[in-house]
Amino acid sequence: MASLSFSTLPTSTTTNTTNKRLLTQSSPSHSNPFKVSCKAADDNENSDLPPKYSSFERRNLLLGLGGLYGAANIPSAFGVPIEAPDSAASCFEAFSSVRNPKEALRGLACCPPIYSKAAPVPYVFPTVDKLRERKPAHLLSKDADYVEQFRAGIQILKELPDDDPHSWKNQAKIHCAYCNGGYRQEKSGFPDLEIQVHNSWLFLPFHRWYLYFLEKIIGKHLKDDTFALPYWNWDNPEGMSIPLMYEVNDPIKLSGGEIVDKTKIRSLYDPFRDQFHAKPKAILDFNYGGQDVEITPEEQMNINLALMYRQMVSSGYNTRLFMGGEVKAGVNPISQNVKDLSLGGSLENGVHTAAHRWVGNRRMPNGEDMGNFYSAGFDPVFYAHHANVDRMWNVWKALGKKLGKPGHVDPTKPDWENASYVFYDENRVRVRVYNKDCVDTQTMGYTYQPSKTPWVSRRPTASPSKVNIIERAMNNGVKKVEDPDVLPLTLTEKTPVSVLVSRSKTSPEDKKKENEMVCFSGIKYDCEKFVRFNVIVNDPGEKQKPVDKINAAAGQFVGSFAQLPHNHGGVDMKMSTSVEFGITELLEDTEAEQTDSILVTIVPVIGCEGVIITGINVKVVKAEGETESETDITKTDLADDIEF
Repeated sequence: MASLSFSTLPTSTTTNTTNKRLLTQSSPSHSNPFKVSCKAADDNENSDLPPKYSSFERRNLLLGLGGLYGAANIPSAFGVPIEAPDSAASCFEAFSSVRNPKEALRGLACCPPIYSKAAPVPYVFPTVDKLRERKPAHLLSKDADYVEQFRAGIQILKELPDDDPHSWKNQAKIHCAYCNGGYRQEKSGFPDLEIQVHNSWLFLPFHRWYLYFLEKIIGKHLKDDTFALPYWNWDNPEGMSIPLMYEVNDPIKLSGGEIVDKTKIRSLYDPFRDQFHAKPKAILDFNYGGQDVEITPEEQMNINLALMYRQMVSSGYNTRLFMGGEVKAGVNPISQNVKDLSLGGSLENGVHTAAHRWVGNRRMPNGEDMGNFYSAGFDPVFYAHHANVDRMWNVWKALGKKLGKPGHVDPTKPDWENASYVFYDENRVRVRVYNKDCVDTQTMGYTYQPSKTPWVSRRPTASPSKVNIIERAMNNGVKKVEDPDVLPLTLTEKTPVSVLVSRSKTSPEDKKKENEMVCFSGIKYDCEKFVRFNVIVNDPGEKQKPVDKINAAAGQFVGSFAQLPHNHGGVDMKMSTSVEFGITELLEDTEAEQTDSILVTIVPVIGCEGVIITGINVKVVKAEGETESETDITKTDLADDIEF
């Protein structure tokens, strides 16, 4: 059955300082951007020249502040935000995490063309008379005029030459460059470290800016400032299939009976999609792991709605849990061939990754297109998918206000606000944009047409057990995590493992501003395998429903950990990461709030032989911000027809 998948697609997983900077064929040769020059560069006309205070000087300053501990142990007070490099020439071949580099069908030259040597300028939002409105793609598929316009816009970009930053190829490569190791942290003072916008709090803002400029570029070529991208409305059962506009194979008649050239109307089609999932009635599996499950479409929809609730509410309780863990420049996560990943947000690790894997072609060597970050941007569905991810950021904040839930707020730390990226805008000007400027979509000139969010009222529930679960577990020999020789825990391929985890009793007042999470830290696994295990809390022990058969719609099913294989350029590398799942509502439903332990069962699914879990504990997390009162979702009038 589908489950809440805390998973990632292949991401940047190694630092390779031997790579040569990769220039497109249309680009002239450029020298090292850190060369010593006697020429004054106060006007900064050439971004290949160092600024007045070079990044090396800033790095040395930070190293000095860090003392013997080095840059990786600099106190947070001296954190430096992640910043994309000024020069388009500061780009490397982006082979990181491409499992079969020699068979990378889309090519690994992910760097932008050097259209201008000028340093990027701060982006200024243009004045708009009317907000662009993004609408559900499954509804727009019935609008022949919109479909014709959208296809025409994509086709224009596909026909542009490779040296044009607006070309479809170059727009697609933006994702590859930022997500597969194309850029380094040289502007922040650490030229040996890669920039990675996944698995952290950079994920949502980067992709918001990415879609923003593509939308503006298409509108520019269409001479229509009101043009807006569609969104794949997968959180609504009516929109859980790939929208029809992306899968039409034959010419269609437009107004006047004219038949448009087949190649042009197919500009939204991508041959590297899983054709089993491209069928009109195929329902997206929110925890797709490479194989289809034998359930009805209605069962899949119900599971999806339960998982949406978990990702947006139960496990998206505060800013860190929803948006992802903090990441700053200068911290090298690789130690003793173990790569420590930051905490990915609940939405990123959930339906976001599942949809990538579900659309990507399982028969392709690297899961092209959507199944790998390096190639995902070539599929037009990618942008509809991420438009809904972007919409969920808005919905998450609006949901917090409507329910009076604290914690549904944007980050406010300078390391997040001042993190920046560089894009070519709709006028082919290289611009620098910041996280702090993308928190309000209306300021950015667009909005979303509201859609039903039935998952809001689909909280998974569980009933109190007729037996004392903790006492029964102890009588059956289940050990506490504090007992000797329990941790680290080593998994086998198919055998469920149960442990008792201590917790503190909670009061009704505590629950208003706090949430309990069951946390797994130091999860070390073989990066060459696909890994997944499910997590069940307080298994009732019913003979008719063994623990490995409990599906994601059940209240005791709190989540799932999953990772795709990662390539490390031939380096034998282990991965280490963490994951957290909300359990407050489960404890309420099962009347277990006054117990001093919970029963945690780990159910291996695939690739779990030798997986090590270093720590398991229950943590109380507080929400950022304040609220006067919190509303219980189950006691509100939030019905299936509520729209955001």
